[in-house]
Amino acid sequence: MTNERAFDIGSLHAAYAAGWPVSAMIETVFSRITAVADPGIFLHLAGKQTLLDEAATLGAFDPVAKPLWGIPFAVKDNIDVAGMPTTAACPDYAYLPEKDATVVRLLKEAGAIVIGKTNLDQFATGLVGVRSPYPIPRNAIDPTLVPGGSSSGSAVATAHGIVSFALGTDTAGSGRIPAGLNNIVGLKPSVGALSTTGVIPACRTLDCVSIFALTAGDAWSVFSVTAKHDPTDAYSKSVPAAGYGPLPPVLTIGVPTKEDRQFFGDDAMEAAYEASLALLAGLGHRIIEVPFSDFYATANLLYEGAWVAERYAAVKDFFDTREASFHTITRQIYGGAKSLSAADAFNGLYALQALKQRVAPLIASVDLFCVPTAPRHYTTVELEAEPIRENSRLGTYTNFVNLLDMCGMAVPTSKRKDGLPASVTLLAPSGKDGLTARLASDIHAASGLMLGATGWTLPSGKTEPATDSTSLINLVVVGAHLSGMPLNGQLRDLDAKFSRVAQTAETYKLHVLAGQTPPKPGLIRSNREDGAMIDVEVWQLTPKAFGLFVAAIPSPLGIGTIQLSDGTSAKGFLVEPAGLEGAKDISRYRSWRAYVESLVA
Repeated sequence: MTNERAFDIGSLHAAYAAGWPVSAMIETVFSRITAVADPGIFLHLAGKQTLLDEAATLGAFDPVAKPLWGIPFAVKDNIDVAGMPTTAACPDYAYLPEKDATVVRLLKEAGAIVIGKTNLDQFATGLVGVRSPYPIPRNAIDPTLVPGGSSSGSAVATAHGIVSFALGTDTAGSGRIPAGLNNIVGLKPSVGALSTTGVIPACRTLDCVSIFALTAGDAWSVFSVTAKHDPTDAYSKSVPAAGYGPLPPVLTIGVPTKEDRQFFGDDAMEAAYEASLALLAGLGHRIIEVPFSDFYATANLLYEGAWVAERYAAVKDFFDTREASFHTITRQIYGGAKSLSAADAFNGLYALQALKQRVAPLIASVDLFCVPTAPRHYTTVELEAEPIRENSRLGTYTNFVNLLDMCGMAVPTSKRKDGLPASVTLLAPSGKDGLTARLASDIHAASGLMLGATGWTLPSGKTEPATDSTSLINLVVVGAHLSGMPLNGQLRDLDAKFSRVAQTAETYKLHVLAGQTPPKPGLIRSNREDGAMIDVEVWQLTPKAFGLFVAAIPSPLGIGTIQLSDGTSAKGFLVEPAGLEGAKDISRYRSWRAYVESLVA
């Protein structure tokens, strides 16, 4: 897909700002589905006309009012989308929801478009991605490998660039393992940060809606939209979308001691992890080894007592009457819960509380942890030989996280010596989502990797945290800084945010300035009789970025106040009158873009 338009959020929004229609995005989605030719990814697809009708309701491109305007996404099929069947990969369980899950509703309100529902390990029970009665999604990097679960379809769809992001769920690692195995980012939020209303529970006390994306910045953008307290979810928490700002120069990062690290014979994964720690040290951070035995003991609790019983309780009535409807492995796991007693459940809770007390000082001793996302890759043949054991091993570094109320982000770090993807997961206490995401962004940028299986390069610059619009400065650009123009990268390097397309008041003239490389226009205020309304774009910068930008503006250009046709005003490019010597009046074109296009017509 190297010759196709990248689907990260920034690239899509720049394309829309330059006039690319949403209909072309929708056609591209379906052409990619055809090209990938993997029948295991989607369990349900929206129709093209339905998507076109939804896109028509978005109105004019406005990424401020709708920060995910026109962004395609997929939804794991244990999360409700109104009008699309929810199956949890169990056909006999299927139902047609009338309402969107809360997270889906918030994403739609932000302008995102649901492409379809994705395959999963049945009832979100598994880390392998193959426990489904439907065709199995193929790992996007190497089809001989397991795709990772339970959110397999969501991860593979994202890795192929079919969608910009996808929703999964994460109880034991289902939002991280598939990300690591498919070379993409997986954000596992603080428990309760994203509402689970409209999500079929696995372990309701631990379940998280997770986010798969091509970049850490995109995952954070989705988190910023969806991290809202929901009074309809008894486990919902207020977790602000904060902390994605500049990092301290030195972070203290905990890692398992060498004797506690487990890779189950995968030397390439071990070497890749060592390289990842060297990368972090190279970024200036302090690495300290931490004993991990109590974290592993916590992880072992997840498939014992209380939490196996909780999985069974979530679908008890259906399981007791339709046991034959379950996948063989899933049926074995749920069936085992029927012999558990309340005493077993309480004993598990007591054991967890004791372990929490023991690991608390370790967690408090560092800013965050860095662990391998998965200890190794498994082929589908290896999994068939040992389906339970290998699934358990995949969760070595993930199973304890929700039990300890931590947040995390899986991020690609390198290609292993055999070409397969390597990934680490950054873990921190609840509420530190922004810290893990920001460091993940730094790691991803330093890796130099392509995005997923797409062949697209990582966009330059870093996504800044969502900022209150009142703290940003509007900047009007008219020429070479427009979207898609030669100097637009200067704005993006300062993490400027595209706001809207606009026009000046009918009192301006536009000229081509003499002796400028690349060619630049000069906008100057005139009188109404000979002025025109000129097409412009409005971008937003932080005060610091605005200062840096203005300091670099060369003569005869400067910054002044520009009146816009809607009655508002903003700072923007103007030319000094002396700079018009030898300039050509191009006001009749009413935009720099139209003038440039006329030169090649």
